[in-house]
Amino acid sequence: MGAAAFVLGSVAIAAVVSGSGDGSQAVSTAVTTTPAPTVPPTTMAPTVPPTEAPTTTTTEPDPGSLPQTPDKPSGASAKLAEHASALWQAIVSDDPSVAAPAFFPLGAYLQVKAISNPESDWRTRLVAGYVEDIHALHAKLGAKAGTAQLVGMDVPESQAVWVKPGVEYNKGSYWRVYGAQLRYTADGQSGSFPIASMISWRGEWYVVHLNSIR
Repeated sequence: MGAAAFVLGSVAIAAVVSGSGDGSQAVSTAVTTTPAPTVPPTTMAPTVPPTEAPTTTTTEPDPGSLPQTPDKPSGASAKLAEHASALWQAIVSDDPSVAAPAFFPLGAYLQVKAISNPESDWRTRLVAGYVEDIHALHAKLGAKAGTAQLVGMDVPESQAVWVKPGVEYNKGSYWRVYGAQLRYTADGQSGSFPIASMISWRGEWYVVHLNSIR
């Protein structure tokens, strides 16, 4: 008896040949299936979200840290409209800190004034007066403060003058204008608040005296 084995793909075939006494042979076969090798499941790589560039913000430099320019301010500039809005919000909310951007910057005051202690003068005289006037204007609106609406700011540009060093205790120069007005409506009636004096810095108007010069 003899045996033979064949492999076809994953199937193994075994043949067994046996002989009998009369010389004949019988062939028996056995088929064995070899299981396919186990393939581990494919693992997907984790999805990595795209990297976004960090958001950057641009902050305007303090104008008082920059040098003066001779540019004459416009009564229709976007910056003046921002100042008028800030001043108005301070008045109706009775919060003078809101109007800080509309006030002449300390750094600029240090550059233009030739006095012994300009910072003290700025804080104790000018800013103190500004705060006092904002509270007074809020009180003047009274119950109408919650509904009063800003109309705009009028600046008599034709009356603006260029103030040179040596005048008003100055060592620097600026444009100055008197008599600007903050216009508003309240309960259907028009009203206005005076802005006694504004001076320029780098081509924009800033308040230095609100109700009166003192």
